[in-house]
Amino acid sequence: MTELKHKLTDDVLFKLFFVKYETTFLKRLIAALLGIRVEDIGKDFGVTNSAMPPNMLGEKFCHLDINMTVNGQRVDLEVQVKNRGDYPERSLYYWARDYSSALPAGSENYSALPRTIVVSILAFPLFRCAEYHSEFELLEVRRHERLTDRLALHYFELPKLPEVVDSGDELKLWLALFKADTEEKLDELLSVGGDVMAQAVEALRNVSASEELRELERMRDRARRNEASALRAQKIEIAQSLKDGGMDVDAISKHTGLTVDEILNLK
Repeated sequence: MTELKHKLTDDVLFKLFFVKYETTFLKRLIAALLGIRVEDIGKDFGVTNSAMPPNMLGEKFCHLDINMTVNGQRVDLEVQVKNRGDYPERSLYYWARDYSSALPAGSENYSALPRTIVVSILAFPLFRCAEYHSEFELLEVRRHERLTDRLALHYFELPKLPEVVDSGDELKLWLALFKADTEEKLDELLSVGGDVMAQAVEALRNVSASEELRELERMRDRARRNEASALRAQKIEIAQSLKDGGMDVDAISKHTGLTVDEILNLK
């Protein structure tokens, strides 16, 4: 097996691929994720956060999502690789941020706020169920009556995706592309996915090998190294101050994350 150096769950590749190079694929992907026909997506479709500023790439908790307008709705497409234990709350925060920002300053016309949807593609299992797709809305707990249609949260858990994907199921094919971690998996999609998936695999390989992707990754690595260096310097400064103040070395280690030996060797 030949492991892929760049997977579609890598957020830099994800955004570069769908926003800069393959917006046609983005429309097909979001149609499949939302369960609508791509032909039914109107002319108002568009990405509202296409930029990837270099300084953003160095942020500790940077995530490169894709915000869209789709038939008058706000849609936030997220890819998450690691489970930090708080993703339901984080995804609800993403929804609240996008929903509340749609209200103009000073306006109280709350009924005009758009339906806001957060779609999350997850590289880890989140719920204790066999289904790979979960959808949440605001419902009354006994009658299951919907409070409003303005909130929708979709979660697609890649580990639960069937190993064998039906060639006629476009949703599963797109999710299998996100899940693919070897060249052999991409070749399998080429053989069963039809023309659209063949074009997507070829485009993904081209973008993965592009100099632009390599440069963005270098920028991210450099920014994160600089951030880590600055954080360590800050910890050392705090540890030195606490040591000069007579605090116990073990307590300093607990507060700063530095080892006891590192603290003892401070000058």
